Amino acid sequence: MLGGDHSIALPELRAAAAVHGPLALVQFDSHADTWDAYFGQKHTHGTPFRRAVEEGLLKPERSIQIGMRGSLFDSGDWTDARELGFELISTDEVRKIGTLETIARTRERVGDTKAYVSFDVDFVDPAFAPGTGTPEIGGFTSREAQEFVRGLVGLEIAGCDVVEVYPAYDPAQITALLAANVAYEPLSLIAARKKDGLAHGTSTEASVR
Repeated sequence: MLGGDHSIALPELRAAAAVHGPLALVQFDSHADTWDAYFGQKHTHGTPFRRAVEEGLLKPERSIQIGMRGSLFDSGDWTDARELGFELISTDEVRKIGTLETIARTRERVGDTKAYVSFDVDFVDPAFAPGTGTPEIGGFTSREAQEFVRGLVGLEIAGCDVVEVYPAYDPAQITALLAANVAYEPLSLIAARKKDGLAHGTSTEASVR
């Protein structure tokens, strides 16, 4: 799925879970999107993953959220996600443990559970993705975004999205270019997993080659 804001993840998860059962979530984002309500509304771009847990669409114990940072509007912005059962790795923590360790923790968390990969472009620093409605400075580069998604090679991806591209804020189409290339990555991982040998998982380095 291509967004649009992050509210599209909920119907996509409903469709995927109807076929595959509850899924692991791998979320690249600067916000957890687990509020109970946003401006009094239960269904917004800030609430999809709480609703998904409530509807039994996700396995929180197999799910991970990566890249959270920026201004917090409430003390529950991150604690709510953890209380729902998600593992949350903030941008500061990613910087401390490094990309490879973050990928390793993600792969361990998901295991052999079918996964839904959700990529919000505000995961990337606005220097590389200015065309989004909720930019947060101090994020990741375009190259790092590719490395994180490519690190999921071998996982069984049942669905994916790239969301929160805001064309009105993207006059040079920098964000659109990023989003198009990021969207290509999980599609490539799905195709790679179907090749002989990759269905059982191989090393990231060998698979990328």
